[in-house]
Amino acid sequence: MSVLSKPYFHDEAKAFTYLESIIWSEGVVCPHCGVVGGRVYDLSDVRGKASKKSPEGAVRHGLKKCGECRKQFTVKVGTVFEHGRMPLHKMLQAVYLMTSSKKGISAHQLHRVLEITYKSAWFLAHRIREAMRDGQLAPFGGGGNDVQADETYYGNRVGAAKNRGPMHKMRIVSLLDKRTGKTRSVYAPGLTANEVAQIVSENVHRESILVTDESPYYKNIGKRFVGHVRLLHGANQYVKNGKTTNDIEGFFSIFKRGMRGVYQHCSERHLHRYLAEFDFRYSNRQVNGIDDYLRSIEAMKGISGKRLTYRPVNG
Repeated sequence: MSVLSKPYFHDEAKAFTYLESIIWSEGVVCPHCGVVGGRVYDLSDVRGKASKKSPEGAVRHGLKKCGECRKQFTVKVGTVFEHGRMPLHKMLQAVYLMTSSKKGISAHQLHRVLEITYKSAWFLAHRIREAMRDGQLAPFGGGGNDVQADETYYGNRVGAAKNRGPMHKMRIVSLLDKRTGKTRSVYAPGLTANEVAQIVSENVHRESILVTDESPYYKNIGKRFVGHVRLLHGANQYVKNGKTTNDIEGFFSIFKRGMRGVYQHCSERHLHRYLAEFDFRYSNRQVNGIDDYLRSIEAMKGISGKRLTYRPVNG
């Protein structure tokens, strides 16, 4: 049976129950006063005020009332889904589709599959990318483990004159923790030696072996770690004492194929969210013991404590 045939992907009441089981696994949390496991009244069966569209009053799925602060809420309050103007079961479908597609799924495809407007699909996709963003930035490596570091170029920077080199493109620095198989990518607009050094210093544990190519960006920062292995790609050296940067370059390959083949265009202001999306899927892939279903659950665990509001480009 296909995962998308599950009841919570098609029934609104079951969708709320399913999301509550993930977000409130340790007890209901009031988003207004922060009380965990306090007195909570279920108002799901209480209908709202009558209207022309709903003469008997609309059913308010998942509605609860805190017995401490007396305020009403649902599991969506205080998450990226708050004030979402579409059914929750369609939002859950979008989460599964984005997390199970190796190279992503475009807003146009979401708009067609979910039967919602393109603008709603585009904004929903960015909400989900925000949920995918890693909020716990613990340093990679440690214990003498390898951390691969490399930089790449993608797309075009706003206002930059195109030339035959990479200077008009957006610059990205990515790290890969060989022990966990997880990646972390950072947009580096200047891509100066100091900027790269700061990114590596903030995200890699000192007790790590930094593995890079011969790029001068890493020459000085590499001295701060217990080891620094430089691979001379210009001399066709891709493995040295069992160390390689092939894994991080494989990640770049997935990222670029997805961006060019699926999304086709990404503005500079939103690049960090696309990086978070590809980092999330790569870090939670099958080889790490996480299948499509578990990956979607991990994404939904990240919706809490984050908000993303829609602002027009000229707004």
